[in-house]
Amino acid sequence: MTAYRQRVGAVGEDLAARWYTDAGYEIVARNWRSREGELDLVARGHGTTVFCEVKTRASDRFGLPAEAVTGVKQRRIRGLAMQFLHQHPQPTRAIRFDVAAVLDGQLQVLEGAF
Repeated sequence: MTAYRQRVGAVGEDLAARWYTDAGYEIVARNWRSREGELDLVARGHGTTVFCEVKTRASDRFGLPAEAVTGVKQRRIRGLAMQFLHQHPQPTRAIRFDVAAVLDGQLQVLEGAF
């Protein structure tokens, strides 16, 4: 991955993390990795553990950011979430999968996206 793409991605993750903390969530993990992949953000609050996939694009030239979260990607994230919960057990009433779509610096959080 190029340095530019890494910077763009980091900006998107920072925007999403700030959105969650402003909404009363605690960010418990960023870029959590296992052999199977990576979780961008894990947040806890309001009795819910949220797994958020962040997709950032500088333009819509190659499609909207949320469109990049395909069914295959969703299944991978669900599996990673189960690994995370097994390794970091905490009481939670609900689990939610969100997509944070950042396009040209504008954030849209799709709660319960899948």
